[in-house]
Amino acid sequence: MSAPLLTVEDLRTWFSVRQGSQSRELRAVDGVSFSLAAGEILGMVGESGSGKSVTGYSILGLVDPPGRIAGGRILFKGRDLVTLPEEDMRQLRGNRIAMIFQDPMMTLNPVLRIETQMIETILAHGDTPHAAARDRARDALGRVGIPSPEERLAAYPHQLSGGMRQRVAIAIALLNRPDLIIADEPTTALDVTIQGQILFEMQRLCRESGTALLWITHDLSVVSALADTVCVMYAGRIVERGSVIEVLERPFHPYTAGLIASLPGQTARGKVLTPIPGMTPSPLERPSGCAFRTRCSRAQPDCAEEPVETAAGARRLRCHHPLE
Repeated sequence: MSAPLLTVEDLRTWFSVRQGSQSRELRAVDGVSFSLAAGEILGMVGESGSGKSVTGYSILGLVDPPGRIAGGRILFKGRDLVTLPEEDMRQLRGNRIAMIFQDPMMTLNPVLRIETQMIETILAHGDTPHAAARDRARDALGRVGIPSPEERLAAYPHQLSGGMRQRVAIAIALLNRPDLIIADEPTTALDVTIQGQILFEMQRLCRESGTALLWITHDLSVVSALADTVCVMYAGRIVERGSVIEVLERPFHPYTAGLIASLPGQTARGKVLTPIPGMTPSPLERPSGCAFRTRCSRAQPDCAEEPVETAAGARRLRCHHPLE
């Protein structure tokens, strides 16, 4: 088999915070490992605060002080992005690695026309004639479901709705057909019809061009329809990963089972939903051992010890007492 396009090994991203006169380390990502092959779609799911977005920012080198990558490697085509010079990272961002943010205004400049921003994205990474770049920009808008793309090119971001701005941001990420796209809940603000169109377009891009996609979300229904594999994150760590069909149909980790059980579609009409009790712990107050043990019905005394990642068939798991 060919080498993975992206390999993340024991990634640790920490933030220095002050509590009174003391400085403490907030371990937002603490020992995350996974790989992603060309053309593969990986869904990363978990509650808010589990470290999903910080993992994506770490891959692109977008963690600013007081945050830092405290350890681990991020190998992209064999190159360690953690030690890569900033100038080399600039050449990769938006070209070979693109990111779609949850807030489209993190991508769009409010004082520039859509046309200017999209054309500059193309010209910054290649010797393309201006007219051809404009045609590519217009076609990209059409692919993400924007009506009258010729007119939208002349618009400013404030003249578009929130959903329209998000579609423009997605179109910009697709412009240079990158090797890897990191998408941080990009369809949250879109209606179901447009969301389906975007998901179809992303799947088609991955299948046809070999682009790898890391899709960060809290929506398991999106992952089930889009992804090939899934990583379930909790309190800065991946607690279960494997093929999306196996993990969602037969979860081994109690946290994964709790996420699935809390979905409305899993409960009969008139029945009360089964939420996971409690809240995700603060990274500053994370319990010792298994971080999920304070909310887990299967917790035993040995859960006070840190679980190591083990193989369970074709998937990986961090749990002392899995469901199977």
